Amino acid sequence: MSEVSESIMRGLQEMLSHAQGKIELRSHYVTAIAPKEYTADEIRDIRDRLNMSQGFFAEVIGVSKKTVESWEYGRGKPSGAAARVLAIADKDPEALRRYGFAEW
Repeated sequence: MSEVSESIMRGLQEMLSHAQGKIELRSHYVTAIAPKEYTADEIRDIRDRLNMSQGFFAEVIGVSKKTVESWEYGRGKPSGAAARVLAIADKDPEALRRYGFAEW
């Protein structure tokens, strides 16, 4: 059996032993926070603070210009993933540059 296979088997055995109460494993409980639901005005405010056109903003966050227009006119809502990127742009605009989303 390969080293990887043996490691997987050991891990599965440990999980089984833990589930049976035979051993105690270190556990971490994490709660995911739901993405914020942005209003049309909030999205427009974020884009305005970044001093970006709708087209450039759309490129930076990875959606079409029509999608940004739809959000800003209240006809659509950002998906969970898009809302996460909007949160980054809102809370830490420099992150867009640091992580290679945009250059300005």
